[in-house]
Amino acid sequence: MRIKWFGHSAFGIISKSGKFVLTDPYEPNGYNGAVRYKPITVNADAVTISHNHADHNYTKALSGTPAIIDKKGNYEVTGITITGIPTYHDARQGRERGNNIIFIYEIDGLRLAHCGDLGHLLSDKEITALGRIDILLIPVGGHFTIDTEQATEITQKIGPKIAIPMHYKTEVLDFPVSGADEFLKGKKNIKRISTPEVAITRETLPPETEIWILPYQQ
Repeated sequence: MRIKWFGHSAFGIISKSGKFVLTDPYEPNGYNGAVRYKPITVNADAVTISHNHADHNYTKALSGTPAIIDKKGNYEVTGITITGIPTYHDARQGRERGNNIIFIYEIDGLRLAHCGDLGHLLSDKEITALGRIDILLIPVGGHFTIDTEQATEITQKIGPKIAIPMHYKTEVLDFPVSGADEFLKGKKNIKRISTPEVAITRETLPPETEIWILPYQQ
């Protein structure tokens, strides 16, 4: 499996056979220019959308006719199993910002979870329902999502081999959220990857949780 970070909560998840799943594509220059990540123009087989906000559901620029998955449930697209688990965008059961979906992808013997704009701590029952998670893509910026302390607690409870932060402040995201360094404070096993795309197999998973920071490249 290869994982590529486009920025914000948008990742490309590519199987060894070349099948491409895109998560939460953002609208370039959305929110009056606050989201300044580059346009995403890939040819995806499937696109998952955790919730329908413009920084997570922009599919207009994509090539081809990908399967759009924006609801809870079980799906299979070109041999990739995708499961959508309902959660909320806030800590008041959706009364402030609506619903959110955590998507789990089973690709090349790995299980990856994309938390979308998760806005609350997960119960032990919800953690159990996720099952084994090898790679966790988790928001850490706060304000619109869980904050650094909540993201830390959830990561510890899930126990992935790799945790990749997302939805945090960068030089091209003008949202009132924290940067990744806030999440990293006091943590060990931090690995800064030199490129926005990385290859992972079951054999190369670390023995204990590592936090991987993927760079954004203009």
